[in-house]
Amino acid sequence: MSGKRGNGEGSIYIYRNGYAAYAWVTTPEGNRKRKYVYGPTRKDVHEKWLKLHNEAKKGSVATNTPTLAQYLAYWLKEVVEPNLRPLTAATYETTVRLYIVPLLGSKRLDRLTVQDMRSWLNKLADTCQCCAQGKDAKRPEESWRCCAKGECCRQTLSKRSVNDARTILRSALTNAMVEERISKNVAQLVKVQRARRKRPEPWSVEEACSFLENAQLWRDYLYCAYSLILVLGLRKGEVLGLTWSDVNLDTGELHIRHQLQRVRRRLLHTDTAKTEASEAVLPLPDICLTALRLRQKEQQAAKERAEDLWTESDMVFTTRYGTPVEPRNFTREFDRRCERAGVRRIRVHDTRHTCASLLAALDVHPRIAMQILRHSEIAVTMEVYTHVPSADTRRALRKLGKALGGSKQKKEGKEKKGKRKQQKKAEEQAAKEGQPES
Repeated sequence: MSGKRGNGEGSIYIYRNGYAAYAWVTTPEGNRKRKYVYGPTRKDVHEKWLKLHNEAKKGSVATNTPTLAQYLAYWLKEVVEPNLRPLTAATYETTVRLYIVPLLGSKRLDRLTVQDMRSWLNKLADTCQCCAQGKDAKRPEESWRCCAKGECCRQTLSKRSVNDARTILRSALTNAMVEERISKNVAQLVKVQRARRKRPEPWSVEEACSFLENAQLWRDYLYCAYSLILVLGLRKGEVLGLTWSDVNLDTGELHIRHQLQRVRRRLLHTDTAKTEASEAVLPLPDICLTALRLRQKEQQAAKERAEDLWTESDMVFTTRYGTPVEPRNFTREFDRRCERAGVRRIRVHDTRHTCASLLAALDVHPRIAMQILRHSEIAVTMEVYTHVPSADTRRALRKLGKALGGSKQKKEGKEKKGKRKQQKKAEEQAAKEGQPES
């Protein structure tokens, strides 16, 4: 073929072992730059050149394409961290660093293929993370027990973790499409098998009752927190982030506004997600209300003992010196209490599944239970309420409530009993006076 340029091909020229061309485009940053295309023949370059012109007419075009690792670093810093919650952003960063970049990071962003995605997912599912991350090798040599000794422990990721990594990558590539860096999301085109969720095995109402009774008997300073996670279904971060300004002991109401989380070695006391359900006011059952009053007295006593060492805050649950309770320490205390109470050890989060059964045992109305459980439909609440606790369980919880109420509840009970006796005596007297004389 002649080296003479064709009509309209002024920017196509011979370059090394083939041809090259360029077009003026507007970058995503708003700058005007040249974008080059290359090929072995003039025809190939002409087709790429026409395609480049069409892209330039539609919108901005990136002049340099980063690798996937470079783009993910930008995405985490500029998109994820400013817009997502700290714990979510930290989870994304960990997934990118451990599971995506080591296997795919060197690939150019615009050259990722569906085959790359499929190979990555298969390899990720089959890779021992202990070997890949050198977990065993980081221990002292005398403590090596598996991979560092050449005995692979096959610590592979679960199917759900693999799917989560693919979901995060898909989100990043979707953002790249929005920024017009790529034309298609190859992570979205790969079909994956849905991972089956592991069903939790929460406590029965009897086990929950035994746990609370044991915590109250030992005067555990976290007894009130245990009551709130079991009876109101609060999450660990929500109960540890609770402040006295969120609690109204006079009206018996509770607002869930804050959460306490350990993120990247920092203890963060942040607002909860601003959703309609999270901002709802929760009514406090008697057992929680009494436990909160008891907690208030205990905290005041601890403050007097600590004197100058006390750290002033509005937190409901604090250490003996007024500092917030570490989430990991809360988990450790919960596990120790399970052992002392003689009940099965479960995750703290699994206590939420016992919540509805406890509310039923405390004779809480289903509509109120629906508000406490934050269900959108009453049918969901009633389905959980189908498990009716035994009479023994009801009696045990009422007994626990009376023990927590102390002399005040006993006094109120005596007053009610006295009023009933007086009313009965008055009725008998009235009936006697109304009888005809013999």
